[in-house]
Parts: sequence; structure tokens; C-alpha cells
Amino acid sequence: MEPTRTFDLLTRMQNKFADKTDVVAGKEDGKWHRYSVPDYIDYCNWVSFALLSMGINKGDKVAIISNNRPEWNFTDFGISQAGAVSVPIYPTLSVEEYAYILGHAEPKLIFVSDKNLYEKIKPIIDQTRIISDIYTFDKISEAKHFAEVITLGKKMASSLKEELEKAKAAVDPSDLVTIIYTSGTTGFPKGVMLMHSNLVSNFIEQSFIHPLGPGAKFLSFLPLSHIYERTLTYHFQYKGVSIYYAENVGKILDNLKEIKPEVIAIVPRLLERIFDKIISTGKELKGLKKIIFFWAVNLGLRYELNRENGWFYEMKLSLANKLIFKKWKEALGGKLELISSAGAPLQTRLTRIFWAARIHVLEGYGLTETSPVVSINNLTSMEVMFGTVGPLLKDVQVKITEDGEILTKGPNLMLGYYKEPKLTEEAIDSDGWFHTGDIGTFINGKYLKITDRKKEIFKISSGKYIAPQVIENKLKESMFIDQVMVIGENQKFASALITPDFIFLHNWASIHHISFQDNEELIRNPLVFARYQKEVSEINQNLSDHEKIKRFRLISDEWTAQTGELSPTLKLKRKVLYEKYGDIISEIFSVDKT
Repeated sequence: MEPTRTFDLLTRMQNKFADKTDVVAGKEDGKWHRYSVPDYIDYCNWVSFALLSMGINKGDKVAIISNNRPEWNFTDFGISQAGAVSVPIYPTLSVEEYAYILGHAEPKLIFVSDKNLYEKIKPIIDQTRIISDIYTFDKISEAKHFAEVITLGKKMASSLKEELEKAKAAVDPSDLVTIIYTSGTTGFPKGVMLMHSNLVSNFIEQSFIHPLGPGAKFLSFLPLSHIYERTLTYHFQYKGVSIYYAENVGKILDNLKEIKPEVIAIVPRLLERIFDKIISTGKELKGLKKIIFFWAVNLGLRYELNRENGWFYEMKLSLANKLIFKKWKEALGGKLELISSAGAPLQTRLTRIFWAARIHVLEGYGLTETSPVVSINNLTSMEVMFGTVGPLLKDVQVKITEDGEILTKGPNLMLGYYKEPKLTEEAIDSDGWFHTGDIGTFINGKYLKITDRKKEIFKISSGKYIAPQVIENKLKESMFIDQVMVIGENQKFASALITPDFIFLHNWASIHHISFQDNEELIRNPLVFARYQKEVSEINQNLSDHEKIKRFRLISDEWTAQTGELSPTLKLKRKVLYEKYGDIISEIFSVDKT
């Protein structure tokens, strides 16, 4: 019997994968702690028993603010089995954002991962009467620990067994299971209300895009508070794939070598950094080794599906895999077969070269409001087209408006925005179509292609439109560029703010005997600016006249989610950047140069 509620996955696990010894695993004190199917189910049940004994009832909210770890899963299922509603929150937000979300969602209980988060959240709790308690997953002296919840759950198990069964039976697939506050790139986030049926329909349909199953491993490092990683986690539990949680982003490469997973999920910026690191390694080679390395790279960048390049190309590619790409795969653990990419447009060159290296990158598209997947390239059926986000999932509908906006509806579409009926009406029209705000088109009537965000497209004073993401992606192909924001709304020309890849730039400066005290001095060096002008000019050759970057400025700051310029999924927060660099932007356009 197929799951209809998220926690039905536990019964499925018990029936299909009862002997599995590593449903999930996390690293503590340098050792991997693996949870078998019986252990996993016990921990989920113990959380449910504890919540019921604390007076958590159907529909009550419980917040989780944590890094990825097995306790996240136990708490998630424990909440949903009790009929309560989980409110997962990013562990990288500001105090102001936490205060807003917790005040808006009004959870009765909060679970946090560590001391830093506890110290951020505790003052907010002290100011409200709604939140009754806070528990930490890490042991810290001043807080109640997750172990207390488990102890309570064990104690109450026999007396509350029947009550838990009643609570589970009372949960309908159409019931609210979670409220996810979108990270947003402007303003305060909105609480997206998702039902059990939204999530279940989506993770079941995702399961058909690849052949991996029991015995395979998934290394997880994107935040579980984001719907993308969360439904992937459900999807892999549905298929019997083991889930290992990376220690942190800085340890991903180490964990890849330890775990040797077959699959990872990634946002494009992280894949770009992995590729840049590989290329940097290649540039340090000498003589024949360097020549062979870049011969393989250039060959991979021309990769086409279905052996369309012919037998001679395939023969050369086979040699490139033996000499070069095999080493790439070894650096990523040795067994990696599949990379799922979503969250932003992916550079097609990356898709090609990783496929050439026999690592299948499947690009997909979705939003929090759509649970999240709308479309994805399908490895099982080989319905794959580079540069697109693939065919639609079963039962998901899409139509394109006259101005190019993507509208969608289906079993994955949210109930609405929590406490925001007006915003819900603005997002979902009277015919039930959700207005995504993304611009796209169908290729060959089947493959969805995303071209930009509707709100990010702007007009210059000549009336010509510019889609900034397209140009930004082209600029980020340069080894010299880490991040870029294209600007120029209502101006005579397009310009850009560019943050250099300082690791690469420092190496380049050393080779060219450029001395500097800090990054600010480095970016002011005329030779450095001239080198960036060369990069921009090369990109401009392939742009329309009105799209060309006429002026740019180098920025010495690194843009990160922690410092606020990027969302937790590494998208540009354009409003924040406009405010932060207002003086520089004014200076760019103050002189009438075309």
C-alpha cells in the first residue's frame, strides 16, 4: 500500500527494508552513527509519545531550527505522527527574522541544534507566552536536551500507545503537515502551508527519475529546512537509499571520500565551485599532463546525449575518462552516479562535462509552493535535454502566459500562505493556477526551460528588456568571477557589480608579480581591472547591443548567506545588494557614458 501521509514511510520501511542498518547516519565525535530501521522507527515514536504527553495536539505548531542530522528526521516524523505541524526554519537567519517567523507561526515548542542558536532564540522565547519550551540536539549546560524528550517518550510509550494510534488515524492526507517560510530575496518570508498529500505526491513521482535503490547512499548537505532537500529525504527513504548527513559544507569533499555515495543534491553555485576547484588543480599541472587535462575538458564541454557526436568522439571520450575524468570521480568518492540540481539556473557547460565524466546531472525546477518539483530531467526514461529543467512530473500542469510567466497547478500545490489570504489570492488565481513569477518556455513541446524571474527582468531607458540571470550565468563561467549582479533598470545601459574569486585572483596576481595589502587594494589595481575588462568584453561579444555590460565595478566583499547578500539557497538578495552598494551604483550611472 502506497503512503498517503508522510509518516506512512515508516510502515513502508518496516515492510520493505526491515533489515536495513543505515536508514540515516550522522557523524558525532568523529564517528558515524547509523540508525537501523527498528531504531529509526523507535526514535520517531518516542518523540511522538513525548509530544503527546506534553500536551501537543493536532494542529499545534512545533519549530525545528537545526543543521542536517538524524534528530531532525526523528523530530519531523514525531511531530507529524502526533498530528501536529512542523515549522522548519533555516539555522542561518538573523535574530530579527527568527523573531518575525516565531511570532507569526506561534509554535508551542522549539527544537534547536546548538548553543549558538539557543542563545539567539532564548531571548525571543522569554518575550512570548506561546512557546512553552526549547530543547537542544547538542548538549549544553543551560538548556534541556533532546535526550530528555527520548527518555520521556520511552517512559510514556506503553500508556500512550493507543493514543498515538488514534492520533495517526485522525490525520487525513489533506491535513496541514508543515509551514515552510520561504527564504525570500526581498522582505520578510511568507509561510507556505503544505499538506501531507502535497509532499507524498511529489516524493513518489520523483522516485521514478532514477534507478537507485537499496544499497545506494545519498550524502545530504543542503538544508533540510528547505523543501527541496526535505522531499529528497522522503524520496530516498521511499526507495530504500541510505542517507548520510555531511558534517558541514567545508567537509563535503572529505565526506564524499568517506561515504562514497552514489547520489548528491546540489545548488548550481556549489557545483560551479567544485568545477572551478577541479580546473584550478588542472592549471597547476605541467607539460604533457596539463595538455591532456585540458584536452579532456574541451572534449567534455562538447558532450552530446545519445552518442550524437559519433563513434570517433565516443572513442576519444572513453580515453578521456580513463586518463582524466576517472580521477575527478575518485575525488568525489569514486561511486557518484547522479547529481540532482535545482534552486537556480545551471550552466549548460557543467551539465555537459559531468555527463561526459559519467556523472549524470539532472536539473529540475520547482518552488516551495509546489512541494517543490514541477519538472525534472528523467534518467530512467532518458527524457533529458541539456539547458532545460526537463519534462513535467505526472499530474503536474503548466501553462505559459502571453508575457512568458509560468503558471502551474497539480497535487503538489500548496494550501496557501499562512495567515495571508490576500497574498494567497494574488498568487493563485480563480482557476487554481499558481503564478510562479518565473519566465519560461517549452522546448519541443515537452521540456521546460526557465529563462528568468519575472520580477528581476528590467527595462533600460531605450525600452529594451534585460534578463539579468542569463547574463550573470555567462559571466560566472569566468574563473575570475565568484558572484555578479547585473543592474541598469531605467538607465541608458546595463552594468554589473562583480565579486572576484579571490583565491583564483590571488594566484593570478602572484604570477604577475602584483603586490597588495588586502583585497580592496587588489581590486583597485589597474592591471586587475584591465584583466576583468577583458573577461567582460569576451562575454559582451555574444550579447545583444542592449545587453552588453558597458561599465562594472569590482567589490571586495564576499557575498554569502551568513552576511546577508545571498538567500540560504545562494540566490542573490537583490534588494539587499542595491541598498548595500547604493553609492557605487549611483556612481556607475552618474556619468553619462555609453
